[in-house]
Amino acid sequence: MAEELIAALARDAWFDRQSPALQARLAAAGRLVSLQRGQWVYSQGDTGTGLCAVLSGALRLEVALKGERDVLIGLVRAPMILGQTQRHGGGPRIVTARANMPSRVLMITDAGLDAAAREEPDLWRRVNELVYRQLEQMTRLAAHLLVQTPAGRVALRLLQFAEEDRLTINQSDLAETTGLSRKTVNAHLAAFERMGAIERGYRLIRLRDRAALEAIVRG
Repeated sequence: MAEELIAALARDAWFDRQSPALQARLAAAGRLVSLQRGQWVYSQGDTGTGLCAVLSGALRLEVALKGERDVLIGLVRAPMILGQTQRHGGGPRIVTARANMPSRVLMITDAGLDAAAREEPDLWRRVNELVYRQLEQMTRLAAHLLVQTPAGRVALRLLQFAEEDRLTINQSDLAETTGLSRKTVNAHLAAFERMGAIERGYRLIRLRDRAALEAIVRG
């Protein structure tokens, strides 16, 4: 079981770079949790921090704006490790994470990280690298979305959210993550379908021509 868990975690590039000893300690420090669609993993502002490894399924990342509803900013698919810690100057949870579909995650709390760090003191530097990776990804995404045309934003999100060329995201979520209206997103999806880049079905979008979508993103 431990070997299978480590193999699943090693699909994440950050985890795969760690030493076998640290991989084993992180896997042992975590708690496996099965989630139903819509179930909360943690909430923005929670003081109980730590890492969350998505082993199967996908999580929604949402941010609550003052006086407004939660805003969907992204989807995190397996395999991916995310999160942050309050240790060494960190703060509470920055986003809310909940299951976008039935999912399985490994939760590693701050206490679990403390226990692993007693034997692997380099752990905190490694966690800082993980947090930096997340910051870099979000910064690049924000920059891409700022310079894209509306069609480019939709194409970018299709490419980002696709898993084996399939998306189960609905049009409302796609509109929210592009900053466009649902009507506008639907018009672009219809245009992509006419050109043969995608195929739409019931609660499903299938990518047919990635190169065509990438060309739209490049402008």
